[in-house]
Amino acid sequence: MNELDIAARLCIAAATGLAIGFEREWSGHATGPEARFAGIRTFMMTGGVGGIAGWLSSTGDWPLAVVLIAAAAAVAVAGYLAAARRNPSDLDGTTEIAAVMALAIGVVAGRGHLALASGSAAMVLFALGEKAGFRRFVSTVDEAEMRAALQFAVLALVVLPLLPTGPYGPYDAIRPRMIWTVVLILSGVNFAGYLARQALGAARGHLLTGAIGGLVSSTAVTFSYARQSRNEPTHSAPLAAGTIAACTVLLPRVAVVATAMNPEFGPRAALWLLGIFLAGVAVTAFAASRSRGDVADQPPAEGANPLQLGAAIRMALAFQAVIIVLEAARAWFGEIGVFATAALAGLTDMDALTLSMSRLSRDPNMADTAAAALVIGVVANTVLKGTVAAVLGGAAYRRKVVPALLILAVIGVITLLVLRGG
Repeated sequence: MNELDIAARLCIAAATGLAIGFEREWSGHATGPEARFAGIRTFMMTGGVGGIAGWLSSTGDWPLAVVLIAAAAAVAVAGYLAAARRNPSDLDGTTEIAAVMALAIGVVAGRGHLALASGSAAMVLFALGEKAGFRRFVSTVDEAEMRAALQFAVLALVVLPLLPTGPYGPYDAIRPRMIWTVVLILSGVNFAGYLARQALGAARGHLLTGAIGGLVSSTAVTFSYARQSRNEPTHSAPLAAGTIAACTVLLPRVAVVATAMNPEFGPRAALWLLGIFLAGVAVTAFAASRSRGDVADQPPAEGANPLQLGAAIRMALAFQAVIIVLEAARAWFGEIGVFATAALAGLTDMDALTLSMSRLSRDPNMADTAAAALVIGVVANTVLKGTVAAVLGGAAYRRKVVPALLILAVIGVITLLVLRGG
């Protein structure tokens, strides 16, 4: 290790402390009668001490590194105790903890992990600068949301590690931990959709609420809006735009879930779905421009479960069933069996199909087959929603939704012919 490399590490360590100290002084925590123990210079030197300690530890001189870290940390503790003694009602230790973070980040930089140190400093600065935003967010969280967040934490941090990985059963297709991971993914998506509606409000119109609803279930949006179009025929245009938006949002959701399950498969799935998505965006924009009038949608029901855990478990069980059927179809009929199963699964549950294809794509030889099966499922799902709109929707609603969804289905078929042919 040359001296230039050491100097770069120490400069970055000191610079991260400088940045944190600048925020503390700019926000007024280092000046005035209620000033905390450290300002911009102290923070800069704290980061530098951490950098030197980190460099010493990387050379094997651990005793001196530990002494430096302990001494700097003791200064932060002494500053907190002094502030608490001066004003017992003020027990805010944010500045002192920020100093400890500057020290720790300095150690990381001193050991040569410069990207990690820079990213950590950015997160600390974000947390310090967004105090008011965090408090506003906390004030908006109600009991149901807090309970859902705690439930999700238990499901992810307690239940998931206890489950066996498998595989078990026919075709080695039963994997309890993977299935529970599916439950977590779906519950997380449901929770995100719930929070989005709460944050944006219910008065933004059918287009926006339809798109948000598509994060959870575009089929449910289609059923709901089709029925509503019969009761409120004057609002057929915005209801139709919301339905098409929900069907379009399904496509990036499929790509995101596929990426979460198999990062290598995600970009391939997105490429195969890109044509349908672009067509959906164009058709949605056209429908929105032709809509006249709007009516506020109803907010989430009081006391509703934001996680929709029961629905997520049912989807995960459907996913498990689809996996077994897919493995059997693949063993018996090869690629044709996968495509037939994809069409049936698309009619009932795109999430189960997406997760199944993500698993199938782990075999590099089956990646294109899995992507094509996703497109087949999307086409089948789009045809189903077009049928729902035609049967349940009012006349004006049908005239707008059915041709739009037909366009998406045709683009899907063309995608299959082009990419499979290529």
